[in-house]
Amino acid sequence: MENRSSDVALCREMLPGLDLVTLSRQGLSELFITCRPHPGETVAALFQRFAHLLKEREARVLKQTVFGARAAHPAALAALTDACGAIEWPLTWIEGLPCAGGEIAGIQAHALVGAPIETLHLGEHVVGRLFDDGLARYCILGNLLPLDARASEPDQARQLFESLEAALGGAGMQCSDLARTWLFLDRILDWYGEFNPVRTQFFAERRLFDGLVPASTGIGGANTAGAAITAEAIALQPSNGQVSVLEVPSPLQCPARAYGSAFSRAVVISSPGVRRLLISGTASIEPGGKSAHDGDVAAQVDLTMRVVAGILASCDMGFADITRAVAYFKRAEDAPALARYCTAHGIAGFPVILAQDDICRDELLFEIEVDAITARPPA
Repeated sequence: MENRSSDVALCREMLPGLDLVTLSRQGLSELFITCRPHPGETVAALFQRFAHLLKEREARVLKQTVFGARAAHPAALAALTDACGAIEWPLTWIEGLPCAGGEIAGIQAHALVGAPIETLHLGEHVVGRLFDDGLARYCILGNLLPLDARASEPDQARQLFESLEAALGGAGMQCSDLARTWLFLDRILDWYGEFNPVRTQFFAERRLFDGLVPASTGIGGANTAGAAITAEAIALQPSNGQVSVLEVPSPLQCPARAYGSAFSRAVVISSPGVRRLLISGTASIEPGGKSAHDGDVAAQVDLTMRVVAGILASCDMGFADITRAVAYFKRAEDAPALARYCTAHGIAGFPVILAQDDICRDELLFEIEVDAITARPPA
């Protein structure tokens, strides 16, 4: 399926185990890849299939995220290296166990064709990639870690944000250029209450509350480094007045800052012919900020998806415009609730990985994050 607006083309391919959305403009193409294992497929075969796609499309990875068992990491990394050579992009491995069994829930990647890419390092570690589409300069970050995994969780969180700032500095950017963050907290339920003040203080010191506060996901998930937290991010610097980055409120929820969480519900990046909507991790939260439908996963999925639908609709988008999504379930056995909701509401399949991870509140059973792109002009 392909949509066009002037010199912008948006192509969507949905195949067994693979969803691929390609955005082409200004002589370059961005690929948004969601790759899930086939039944019985080995970890090595999954990563070789992913590598084959990259070679077939002559694409270079900007950022790769894997949700799977930490025990599968060595074999997966060996297979990826064998197929692609040295890994020159940030690869974030999160212990998000597959809800349907096995070792890997899925792979998501953002890749590029047709434009130069710069690689960012912090010390010896690859943490980011840079590219320019002629309208803005983008910094795509991943596998960011604190300096000392033995420090207390709040100290590691502070170090993580300082590493994020250092990576942005290496790209000639600042925290005020952030549009989106992902924050994966190991044992999130043990210390999320301590994490939030650290983020709020850091953002206040960098004066982010005077401008755009990035969209964000804060979710449970251990990492292969044994740190308390790891992160990914997207930042950009518009080159001229043709690109804007704006907060998008949720029609059905209060701002997250009203109850002490420093993130925007969503952010939209608008450029000629293209709008990108980055929706934060969204859960069953009432308009006043309290959790809703304790213990009822079907009701939590219903409210959460209505909230997401409201944000999409506010930007003249729908579920058909989704380029990637991750659905997090506290209990793996609850995963079919999302498919039941989509069937009942006539929502066709969209690129999503289902992962088992703790949500930031013990009573929350489901959370989903969504990115969407449209090449249609606003209604």
